[in-house]
Amino acid sequence: MSSYTIDDLRKDVAEGRIDTVLACQVDMQGRLMGKRFQAEYFVESAWKETHSCNYLIATDMEMETVSGYKATSWEKGYGDYTMKPDLATLRRIPWLEGTALVLCDVLDHHTHEEVAHSPRAILKKQVKRLDDMGMKAYMASELEFFLFDQSYEAAQASGYRNLKLASAYNEDYHIFQTTKEEEVMRAIRTGLQGAGIPVENSKGEASAGQEEINVRYADALAMADRHAIIKNGCKEIAWSKGKAITFLAKWNYNAAGSSSHIHQSLWSLEEKPLFFDHTGKYGMSPLMHNYVAGLLAHASEITYFLAPYINSYKRFMAGTFAPTKAIWSKDNRTAGYRLCGEETKAIRIECRVGGSDLNPYLAFAALLAAGIDGIENKLELEAPFVGDAYGGKGVREIPRTLRAATTEMTESAMLRKAFGDDVIDHYTRAAEWEQEEYDRRITDWEVARGFERA
Repeated sequence: MSSYTIDDLRKDVAEGRIDTVLACQVDMQGRLMGKRFQAEYFVESAWKETHSCNYLIATDMEMETVSGYKATSWEKGYGDYTMKPDLATLRRIPWLEGTALVLCDVLDHHTHEEVAHSPRAILKKQVKRLDDMGMKAYMASELEFFLFDQSYEAAQASGYRNLKLASAYNEDYHIFQTTKEEEVMRAIRTGLQGAGIPVENSKGEASAGQEEINVRYADALAMADRHAIIKNGCKEIAWSKGKAITFLAKWNYNAAGSSSHIHQSLWSLEEKPLFFDHTGKYGMSPLMHNYVAGLLAHASEITYFLAPYINSYKRFMAGTFAPTKAIWSKDNRTAGYRLCGEETKAIRIECRVGGSDLNPYLAFAALLAAGIDGIENKLELEAPFVGDAYGGKGVREIPRTLRAATTEMTESAMLRKAFGDDVIDHYTRAAEWEQEEYDRRITDWEVARGFERA
């Protein structure tokens, strides 16, 4: 929750410090979509509600009006949804002059009920399930990305060829190399901090030009909100300095992939750590055993929400710190699920499956739904994997393609019960369209490989 209030905004508007308010909803891709309000009008009336076309959560990355959705279509006329600002998310945006931002819930224009397939509503439903059980989730998502010396416009003009990375070599934890990148990374850290997102650190990552930004954990909804604002902010700040950032899961065959590792733990409403038991092995409580067992039991079913695009699956390669096996292990970065903070109140499970291209609301919701199912059904946790998981034989694999992950999602009884049939059908259609669009494209690799030799 931001400490910046509507009264603070009114004061800033009256005294000329804020002249623009961004009212944003989050689309299926996790992007911010909305309107720039003249601040005086926002504080007068738009803080109560505004409107947007309902196609915003039924389009692809290119904003194509995709056929086959039950919720919205040309036949239904593409009407409005209501956007209701959640004032708990209101904040100043330091990197944009005179600007504040607020995230909105998406409501049916007629009933004013939350639109079930909107990403924020999907996560809020799982948070409510936990609340009814007397629990809440704390989560933290690490975000990795690549930084380029070209602008977005220059990268596009070059056809995304011959791009120049911010560094020429692996800069994992490398202080001297990241000093060269401080103009951008300091602006990101201080900008996010000024926007009410508590930053822990940034660091070089395991490939040339690769960065990571880490912020403090928060309750699941607040963390998802932070995640969406972070991605948008990183792009805006880089653009303002003539640079470009990509959150593609795998931008280049020769480079490491970019992940979004998700740390998660459950706490009581009175702030008692429910995953910690000092008498349990590694400090794990029986509840944590059940939760992690749920993550593993449904690992294939929830993969789509952690890896939503064709490109996402290019990241899952052995020996790259991206997992290929959906198993758990103790402080082992080759596993899909890593136990962290053992024997302490900070004990948690880290999901290493997700890429930096995921939608945080959908990913968090899917993980919580799987974990809740494990708790409700008291699932038994298998023994931890020991050793190099890449070479593990006869162990649970992460789906290798979007097509396989889509099938697992759409056939999941657990997800249909947790999210609702209409929601799963909606995202199944999104996944199918992504696959259809890719299947009819001709890649540079195909042409180079077969132009002469085929």
